[in-house]
Formats: sequence, structure tokens, C-alpha cells
Amino acid sequence: MIQVSSSAILAVGYDAVTRRMKITFAEGKTYDFCGVPEGIFKGLLHAGSKGRYYNDHIRYRYQC
Repeated sequence: MIQVSSSAILAVGYDAVTRRMKITFAEGKTYDFCGVPEGIFKGLLHAGSKGRYYNDHIRYRYQC
């Protein structure tokens, strides 16, 4: 897991082989996301607003 600077997200992890991403949110819960392209993971890491990027590109799209 990589700690990130965000008020909404604490840490993000990614496994390129399984395309599974984990996100730990500020409230402490960690969720898995499946079939996530590596570009989406990298986009989240580099986003100016990680919460907005999550809402626009990840939320409701990669359920396991």
C-alpha cells in the first residue's frame, strides 16, 4: 500500500497481475476493486484531487 496525500483516501495498493486495487479511505475502511487497468491506478496516484478522481473514474465501476 502506498500512502497518499488526500483528505478522503489514506492509501492505495495495486497488483498488476490480478488487476486488483485496494483503497483505504479516511474513515479507515479498505475496499477492493477488480479488473482495474493500470492507467486508472496511476491516474489516482497522480490526481490533484484523489477523492474527485475516485468519484469520476473508479466508484461503481470495478466491483469485485
